Amino acid sequence: MTYRELYDTGKRTLARKGIREADLDARLLLEFVCHTGRNDLLAHGERPVSQEQTARYLSLIQARGAHRPLQYLTGEQSFMGLSFLVTPDVLIPRQDTEILTEEVLKNLHDGFRILDLCTGSGCILLSLLHYSNGCTGVGTDLSAKALDVARQNALVLQEPNAAFLQSDLFEKVEGQFEIIVSNPPYIRSDVIGTLMEEVRLHEPLMALDGGSDGLSFYRRIVKESRRHLCGGGQLFLEIGYDQREAVTALLREAGFRNVTAVPDYAGLDRVVYGEY
Repeated sequence: MTYRELYDTGKRTLARKGIREADLDARLLLEFVCHTGRNDLLAHGERPVSQEQTARYLSLIQARGAHRPLQYLTGEQSFMGLSFLVTPDVLIPRQDTEILTEEVLKNLHDGFRILDLCTGSGCILLSLLHYSNGCTGVGTDLSAKALDVARQNALVLQEPNAAFLQSDLFEKVEGQFEIIVSNPPYIRSDVIGTLMEEVRLHEPLMALDGGSDGLSFYRRIVKESRRHLCGGGQLFLEIGYDQREAVTALLREAGFRNVTAVPDYAGLDRVVYGEY
């Protein structure tokens, strides 16, 4: 089978299975299996593909057709211009979370200490350290398997200034930090069942479920963060599109100053931060 024929087979299969971006996912999986680039479909579409690569590709197409996320099949996701290892033990890094990371970078100075709660793959903390000078950071997560992924990402990115700690938020955290950042679980429990299959069935529930009103983690983080922030330190939080008022109120009631909300590229509220 030729490269183009294999792509067409994959695209048709994914379309039949209801995959939204069937053509894109079929191409990305083919490039992943054959170690090719986006131009190969046009420039080298008639070249034959080995039986081994064909079999592997069709297996991945079947898995994607069952709504397994593309990133879990390839094992990687781009975030802030860096490539991160991802597994089903961590939430897939999303472009929306780049908004959070970019806001922190605007306020990050050389030598700052950073605490990243619910670190998952470590993408936020490792990106902040990569694009700053002389900063150090700690990432915490309740999941030991997620922390294994974060540590692997730190090794790949050659980031020696990141440490990872198994902790229920601040439970085992010591010391103070200039920056505390978190993309916590914030989806209401009763909404989980309405999420798309890729998220609902495959991403870790503990990284999604924010309790009955979606605010459980925010209450804890805002309250406990004050013990771990230096004077003038800042707390940065990713939020759901309808949580700005509730989360800004939590910060103000806890004594945070200059509380600010930042929208994402779609104009939806995405980040709230304040100074303590």
